[in-house]
Amino acid sequence: MNLERAAKRLGINLQRLQSLQETIIKTSSWPEPRLLRFEKEASGVEAGTVIFESGEVVFGYPKIRRAMMLAPALEKHFPDTLAVEEKMNGHNVRITSVDGEVIALTRGGFVCPYSSEVARKILPEGIFDADPDLVLCGEMVGPENPYVPKSIYPTDTIDFYLFDLACKNSKKTLGVHKTHQFADEHRVKSTALLGEFHKDRAAEKIKRTIKQLGRRGREGVVIKDPENKVPALKYTSSEANCNDLAFAFRYYNDYALDFFISRAVREGFQSVEWLETPDERKARALRLGESILMPLVETIEKKQAGENIVQKVQIRVRSLQTAREFEFHLRRSGIRAIFGSPEPIDDGYLIRISKLIMSTNDKTQALLEGEMW
Repeated sequence: MNLERAAKRLGINLQRLQSLQETIIKTSSWPEPRLLRFEKEASGVEAGTVIFESGEVVFGYPKIRRAMMLAPALEKHFPDTLAVEEKMNGHNVRITSVDGEVIALTRGGFVCPYSSEVARKILPEGIFDADPDLVLCGEMVGPENPYVPKSIYPTDTIDFYLFDLACKNSKKTLGVHKTHQFADEHRVKSTALLGEFHKDRAAEKIKRTIKQLGRRGREGVVIKDPENKVPALKYTSSEANCNDLAFAFRYYNDYALDFFISRAVREGFQSVEWLETPDERKARALRLGESILMPLVETIEKKQAGENIVQKVQIRVRSLQTAREFEFHLRRSGIRAIFGSPEPIDDGYLIRISKLIMSTNDKTQALLEGEMW
């Protein structure tokens, strides 16, 4: 592992990098290629950053901060014009080429066998030939996304949407226009560019867009400086907040308290900024309350009836080896899952997976038997 070269690219000294190997940086030897990954942010290096044996670095994709009061946030954060793109609801990947092999990195810096196979299937062959240092930052979405299954996008399986371009060994991304130009030239799907606006007029336009997206079950928007002069912001629909809560309350003991509180607080700020009428606010309250109570009751009743609390997902693979590797990948990520028998289909196999939600299972059973909270 060429740590000296990697240290220079990371912008830290070699001794600091070596010391981080004892705490923050973990080795991942499987699947190939072997790499080091940052489990947490350290010394200005994003979590999910990976170092390959050659010393090449793929930086972690930066976390996007959230606007709570939209108009003041835009005024404070952006210098002038801003671009608005749709925020997709799936899992974040960085796709690149290592020794000629296309791999997909998760946000945490693991090579995901399933996402890598999807990338090789979806992306045009030779997309990295002209620039092997290219990193495609995007979202995988669809009903056969085993992390975040959603049926709101135009695919029956899983698809990839590009939202940013980066290069190995550099923290910089290439900006909105270059990203969409690249997508057009290479016939790669990209997140919808919904418009460019001066910041003084953007809040009302984004509000209308958010309401339209919400009615379609979509998540929200990412707001960017077209040239990435300042970090991006995100802003989500009420429907997305409530969908998140409905999912989390189904597995209530497996999510941190902040997950629940932050989404409820977003609803309050959005309601105030949008100057909602009493009827609009009641409708929001009903939507919020139902997203909390209904899935929670369903979970309790299922456990009371003797059922296990599971999340059912499915994947479509060309090779059974990919399914076996993905099962191991879930296990090393701390997820217990039962893989069903492969079902042959035209282009490979369909695998149905039951992800066991252990903490919620155990807690619900204990409470039903009389344990105190």
